[in-house]
Amino acid sequence: MNVNKAIILGNVTADPEIKTTPKGQNVASFSIATNQYWTDKKTGDKKQKAEFHNVVAWNKLAEIAEKYINKGSLIYIEGRLQTRNWEDNQGNTKYRTEIIANRIQLGPKNSSGSGNNSNFGKNTNRSKPQNNSQDESSSNQDNDESEEINVEDIPF
Repeated sequence: MNVNKAIILGNVTADPEIKTTPKGQNVASFSIATNQYWTDKKTGDKKQKAEFHNVVAWNKLAEIAEKYINKGSLIYIEGRLQTRNWEDNQGNTKYRTEIIANRIQLGPKNSSGSGNNSNFGKNTNRSKPQNNSQDESSSNQDNDESEEINVEDIPF
């Protein structure tokens, strides 16, 4: 049995970049920062390190990202890890590991006004929607993962 699942909760580092593929599929790309906190055992100083995660959302989730996700928004993502590679103009092989989102849960607005959502329970699950009393947005569209995408067509 194999499992490829990523779950992160963090802040969006920039507004999502939205693109439409030649076949008409919407795709959104954005980065999320997660922070790790610890105390240095030798000095007692509090330390912090940010990790940045590349996220790609397709179809309905891309539309939701475009409409509701802003720089600074708190966001919960579930998806799978995928690494793609390509050659740059100098012939060097480049790699990019991304989380392909299959669920996005929007967080509350922060005090600076970033984010366009008012509750963390806004569910954008591509799979079976959760049955709760909160307003939900869901997408059950499947990603067309077999589509070849030209890396030069993607602006991120």
